[in-house]
Amino acid sequence: MFPLLARGYCVAALGLCLVIFSDGARGEPVEEHDYYLQEIIDRDPYYYPEERRRNPQVPLERQPKVKAKKEKEKAVGAPVKNGNKKAEKKSNGKTPNNSQETYRMPEEKIEECPPLGLETLRIDDFQLHASTVQRYGLGAHRGRLNIQAGIYEDDFYDGAWCAGRNDYSQWFEVDARRLTKFTGVITQGRNSLWSSDWVTSYCVLLSNDSYSWVTVKNGSDDMIFKANQEKEIPVLNEFPSPVIARYVRINPRSWYSEGDICMRVELLGCPMPDPNNYYHRRNEVTTTDDLDFRHHSYKEMRQLMKIVNEQCPNITRIYNIGKSYQGLKLYAIEISDNPGQHEIGEPEFHYSSGAHGNEVVGRELLLLLMQFMCQEYLAGNPRIKHLVEETRIHFLPSVNPDGYEKAYEVGSELVGWSLGRWTHDGIDINRNFPDLNSVLWEGEERRNMYRKMKNHHLPIPEWYLSANATVAAETRAVIAWMEKFPFVLGGNIHGGELVVTYPFDMTRFSSKVHEYSATPDDHVFRWLAFSYASTHRLMTDANRRVCHTDDFAKEDGTINGASWHTVAGSMNDFSYLHTNCFEISMYVGCDKFPHESELPDQWENNRESLLVFMEQVHRGIKGLVQDKQGRGIPNAVISVEGINHDVITAIDGDYWRLLNPGEYKVTAKAEGYSSATRNCEVGYDMGATQCHFVLARTNLSRIKEIMEKFGKQPINLSLKRFRRVRHRRRQL
Repeated sequence: MFPLLARGYCVAALGLCLVIFSDGARGEPVEEHDYYLQEIIDRDPYYYPEERRRNPQVPLERQPKVKAKKEKEKAVGAPVKNGNKKAEKKSNGKTPNNSQETYRMPEEKIEECPPLGLETLRIDDFQLHASTVQRYGLGAHRGRLNIQAGIYEDDFYDGAWCAGRNDYSQWFEVDARRLTKFTGVITQGRNSLWSSDWVTSYCVLLSNDSYSWVTVKNGSDDMIFKANQEKEIPVLNEFPSPVIARYVRINPRSWYSEGDICMRVELLGCPMPDPNNYYHRRNEVTTTDDLDFRHHSYKEMRQLMKIVNEQCPNITRIYNIGKSYQGLKLYAIEISDNPGQHEIGEPEFHYSSGAHGNEVVGRELLLLLMQFMCQEYLAGNPRIKHLVEETRIHFLPSVNPDGYEKAYEVGSELVGWSLGRWTHDGIDINRNFPDLNSVLWEGEERRNMYRKMKNHHLPIPEWYLSANATVAAETRAVIAWMEKFPFVLGGNIHGGELVVTYPFDMTRFSSKVHEYSATPDDHVFRWLAFSYASTHRLMTDANRRVCHTDDFAKEDGTINGASWHTVAGSMNDFSYLHTNCFEISMYVGCDKFPHESELPDQWENNRESLLVFMEQVHRGIKGLVQDKQGRGIPNAVISVEGINHDVITAIDGDYWRLLNPGEYKVTAKAEGYSSATRNCEVGYDMGATQCHFVLARTNLSRIKEIMEKFGKQPINLSLKRFRRVRHRRRQL
């Protein structure tokens, strides 16, 4: 039998905690074991053998950490070249036949376990329990690492678990639902604009049946872990050695003197093998795609892009669009059957990610997607071949590489909610584009019956282009990229939520924090957003738990950006008002920087959505606007009756206009040409309807052209003045 729960008594309000199971070799049998209890009895209870523990006399922060190597360890008995003959003897004292060979055992390593899944929601609310709670909104279900409270904290969505009273008897409990090897705990304080609450130390208790508990020890003493000194920066405490249990309780021992006991928690744990565990099998997601599922540093990202380019040189091209504040190149990869060329009639599409450097899922998804498309194209996948041959595709995986490197250096578990979000000079890229919404709306209010406000390709304000403007180098590079290519459709990928947002992202009235702000193409944007959300594995699942405070599943996983929260200078709004491109934002996970073990799940969740959304670039109408000599007319305006937003033709005279199924009256017009109008029908099948226009030159434009050709003054005088000049000439 185990003794009482050690000196230090980290057992307040837990009752008389005797471990009622026995040592498997010599203890008395325990009545009515459950499966998990029997597993613990069969093993060395909770702890690995003594020789696998770290030195309990050395402070935890000074103990060496043994990281799992990516390369394979040499097998036991494998020969190792070594010139030192004194080291060539085996452990039995004999020397190998080859005097240049020796044998060694691999070093014992402590396995580093991934997060159990409180932050990523793999641990559901029913697995979290607490001794007491202040109110429902501060219940155990809110004790998840990096969970965010709403602006207005209420009884449902607050930013931590908070105990109902401040004393040593409080605890926060996680039921792993199966035997798990735990290696550490990560904690934060309460996320709040109004309160300062965090725990400064705690001990950890373990159980197999939730009735009998034992503390994690350092030698013979109960171990007290140092926790947080403020509320947002995550603090990791690793156990002296891995421990096996099903239930874990965190028992606060001290807390901020002017606050309450409040915690957000993540556990590091490796589930033990259990083929009989139906719950685990039911929630297991596996992928058959042979891809590089890991986080990539800037250098590794470049290397991977180069590898893909070498594997598929005929359909890929790597280029950079500019540099970050710290001089890192912003690399993009193009996927097309004729890379480097714009083909007339072929629409251009782009994905970008990493505007917030610590939101890394999008970056890895695009790196996975480029690998996948290369592999599937080579394998002859007809869907991928059609996309590549009929679309010019661009991926920009890392808009903010400086911010990513900051987050990557700290690591997925300890990066917190905001480290690396901004550029190196402290700018939020997704709020750094020109605010053209205000320009449009102010112009609409001032216009009169003689002047119609331009509704497309609004120019960038002069103040924004000045050298003194607070504009990130990365933002300027992205703007130049968007102006260089005639993008038709685009998506920028973010993290921290599960929702797709569409413009406008800014409310029309500054007094409104959130209000539906529809574009003239609202019906198209809603379809585009739904095409992604509906094919995502989780976004439209009505039974899924909300990430933080908003239940987007009841809105089919989509929301108007301004209806969520107003943002001035967003990429989506700028793209719509300054270019032809229809852009939306995909928030693809509750966890901004998940452990790389989560990447296969993220890929499976988003793969179909990424492909389906790309295919939407072929929805609507497309065509050529030419003169009677068959020459393309650039910058011709394409207007759709009933939709107050126009697009313009590219340099070769080709255009694309995203539209939902229906019949439309479309007009093409260009300076110096007579306008032309056609009825164009958009069907339900994928594939844009061709709708071409041939424009004739106006008489006035032809006369101007002739006179300019022969060096004469163009006819731009008023008719009355023209007649006066002609009369004078006749008198002479």
